[in-house]
Amino acid sequence: MPTDFFISDHHFGHKNMIDFESRPFSNVEEMTSEMIAAWNSVVGNEDKVFHLGDFSFLNQEKTKEIVSSLNGYKFLILGNHDRGRTRSWWLDAGFHEVSEHPIIYKHFFFLSHEPMYMNKHMPYVNVHGHIHGQKYEGKSYFNVCVEHWAYKPVTFEQIRDSVVVSEEQA
Repeated sequence: MPTDFFISDHHFGHKNMIDFESRPFSNVEEMTSEMIAAWNSVVGNEDKVFHLGDFSFLNQEKTKEIVSSLNGYKFLILGNHDRGRTRSWWLDAGFHEVSEHPIIYKHFFFLSHEPMYMNKHMPYVNVHGHIHGQKYEGKSYFNVCVEHWAYKPVTFEQIRDSVVVSEEQA
């Protein structure tokens, strides 16, 4: 049975990200190959991956090479660094689906690039990226940035179980 995965903020091709986030790579080429290997170590061809933005700083040809080397059905929610390119640019780069806006997943999970304001009366859990190594406190937020997950996409079950969602809500 296929699995749904979530991840964000690979920043493929962004050399400065190695220093900004103390990533354990000596150069951008090593970062690219290690992140592709990490993705493919958990994602199969039948699985679906929701990438929550800031995928690549590379040109379309190089981005397409990376996207095509990653397992699974790939759904991109545009991040702040992705929005300079059109939705069709990302589809042409190989993503199966692209959204310019956050989406609701399983009636309870709010998927967005940037963390969204969630007050105690909102019934959603915000699955997000953007803040890299930082983490928001509380059960209303779940950060899927690569830095938190050893560069591997995280399963829906891992997210659900960590926020202790009741069966009526999931």
